[in-house]
Amino acid sequence: MRARIRCIWLARASPGQTLNQIVCALRFLYGITLGQDEVPERIPYARKRATLPDVLSHDEVVRFLEAVPGLKCRVALTTAYATGMRVSEVVAVEVRNIDSGRMVIRIERGKDGKDRYVMLSAQLLGILRAYWKLARPPRFLFPGRDESTAIAATVLHAACRSARAAAGIDKKVSVHTLRHSFATHLLEQGTDIRIIQALLGHNNLSTTARYTRVATSTIAATTSPLDRLSLMVVPPS
Repeated sequence: MRARIRCIWLARASPGQTLNQIVCALRFLYGITLGQDEVPERIPYARKRATLPDVLSHDEVVRFLEAVPGLKCRVALTTAYATGMRVSEVVAVEVRNIDSGRMVIRIERGKDGKDRYVMLSAQLLGILRAYWKLARPPRFLFPGRDESTAIAATVLHAACRSARAAAGIDKKVSVHTLRHSFATHLLEQGTDIRIIQALLGHNNLSTTARYTRVATSTIAATTSPLDRLSLMVVPPS
């Protein structure tokens, strides 16, 4: 019994990946080798630490997008920020998916194979029209070297790295960072969280709710209950 307690304590005391490796070994030892089926369930795996997503400020978004090399990548990443699309969704957008009459972009077979619509802002529409006049993409809005195929996601990831360095931004910046920034900025301007959930294509509201932890302007603008009290902590001089 003492040996069992010692092993479980050791597993809980070890950090990160090493901890889960020990847990796996202990579960195998008790469940398979020793045949004690009830013990493995009592040895928990380590919980993954919940981290806050990186979010760009409005000024950083401008600096970043203006530093993106190449017209195609710049427009693609601008589209990612303006719509909150995933990188897999941005590269798959076809010209026919742009609905300027309803001011939406149709995403076909997004995550989990689901279709949805995202917003098409007037400014983004103007950018896309100017881009189309110059590039004339036949099918995919952002084609690869072969116009019959879409641009590779790796190209946009590489463009992000180049733009981040050129813009002098210390934060980690990826296409998904633009998606995080899109959601956070919407939340900060007062957009209902359920609308943001629909735009992002989240199945669960709890996934979208994490942006409330990084919406700093919303947090800063919230009145503290202390401000409603007539309280004298420091004696008047």
